[in-house]
Amino acid sequence: MTTVERPLPPLNADERTTLESWLDFHRATLAMKCESLDDEQAAVASVPPSGFTLTGLVRHMAEVERNWFRRVFAGEQAPPIYAPEADPDGPDGGFDLPEGATLRDALATWHTEIARAREHCAGRALADTGRFMEQDVSLRWIYVHMIEEYARHNGHADLVRERIDGATGV
Repeated sequence: MTTVERPLPPLNADERTTLESWLDFHRATLAMKCESLDDEQAAVASVPPSGFTLTGLVRHMAEVERNWFRRVFAGEQAPPIYAPEADPDGPDGGFDLPEGATLRDALATWHTEIARAREHCAGRALADTGRFMEQDVSLRWIYVHMIEEYARHNGHADLVRERIDGATGV
């Protein structure tokens, strides 16, 4: 039984509502893929030799949220959450699971980063900018990038979840 709410984005809305609704849709999709799993299941790797897990994906997306909305858009000096020596946007940004890593902790951190992202975006225009690679980057661009980042990883999550317990769809 699914308890995560995932409303369909409005079919005819302004640009900001459309972008934010699709981002929230994909955030909810990831939460749904993790729903009802225990820590052991959420730490099951996709297919060897890959160590890709749902817990690692949630941790990675917490890093991605932090990077784009706090560091890039808001200009905060927010250190990486996981593996401070790692590039937060690199391939290992949160994916590697240390002993004792739990899905519950990963989800709590991810939800905290989503809340902070929403705070940083509230009242800001889509044309407002942050800095990335020594260039201005608009909130509009960041929203589109985040939608594609979640969409790509949600495809991965579909396959991992099917491998864990046969659940498909959503």
